[in-house]
Amino acid sequence: MFGTGASLVYIPLMAITTLRIAGIVPESIVDGPGFRFAVFTQGCPHHCPGCHNPQTHDPAGGRSISLLDLMRQIWQIRTHLDGVTFSGGDPFCQPFPLYHLARWCHRLGLHVMAYSGWTFEQLQEKPECHDLLNEIDALVDGRFVLAKKSLDLRFRGSSNQRLIHLDHGTITAIE
Repeated sequence: MFGTGASLVYIPLMAITTLRIAGIVPESIVDGPGFRFAVFTQGCPHHCPGCHNPQTHDPAGGRSISLLDLMRQIWQIRTHLDGVTFSGGDPFCQPFPLYHLARWCHRLGLHVMAYSGWTFEQLQEKPECHDLLNEIDALVDGRFVLAKKSLDLRFRGSSNQRLIHLDHGTITAIE
């Protein structure tokens, strides 16, 4: 039911692994290239002034959802999706469950994008983030800076942020 490579161990792991989320948008056209399933994670230590999603800052807010429930939702519309986006909050506050979700999405042939208030270089210094970084195809990095806000940037909110294209954790291009 959930694509190739799903072992008898993998599916139970997804059923008991949970993610704290603020919400999902199953049909987004603004959270990355193409038609996307957007997951807004809960919890963000950055508290950027002017943040687009301040309700996601409290790590105890939002709701808990199993990865299996998210996988079911993505599976139901997979043929209409170009990719999945992890936004927030900061997805890298919950790297373990998102690594597994990203890995599964790749098995479905979906592009995986993430947003983070940390820079790529800061994320590389966090060992717990390495696996997730290796599964991300595109990363918008850096804190949102209100004084550098621009509506003309592709998938970014402020000019200090970068859209980084990745291949197994290695930068291939930066916009």
